[in-house]
Amino acid sequence: MAMGGGSSKGPKNDINVTPLIDVVLVLLIIFMVVTPMLQRGKDVKLPQAEKIDEEKKDTDPLIVSITVDKKVYIEADESSEDTFGEQLKKALGDQNKKILLKGDERLTYGDVRRIMNKMREAGAKNVSVGVEEKK
Repeated sequence: MAMGGGSSKGPKNDINVTPLIDVVLVLLIIFMVVTPMLQRGKDVKLPQAEKIDEEKKDTDPLIVSITVDKKVYIEADESSEDTFGEQLKKALGDQNKKILLKGDERLTYGDVRRIMNKMREAGAKNVSVGVEEKK
């Protein structure tokens, strides 16, 4: 007579974690691919500030970026300085939409001011300048 612990054809009490691992790895890959696309506008190194005003998160601003090589982007679309005003009017439409201006910290004040003047001429009323908090 064999002394077995039970029949070999009964239900298993082990948890199979292989499908769980597969799902977690697929989600990890999806997040790794999507996360870099979440940043809007062009990637610029923002100037640092001591105090940052907490802005209201209920509005979705239009992002205008100025890179270190003085190229201007509305969201991810490059714009020349000559056509910037027209393209900004088109992007704003009839609404008074908030604009977030992201200028690289290596730009001069005059470079950023020139774009701000073009924004004002295009009818922009609500412009904020993007900065990073000093740590």
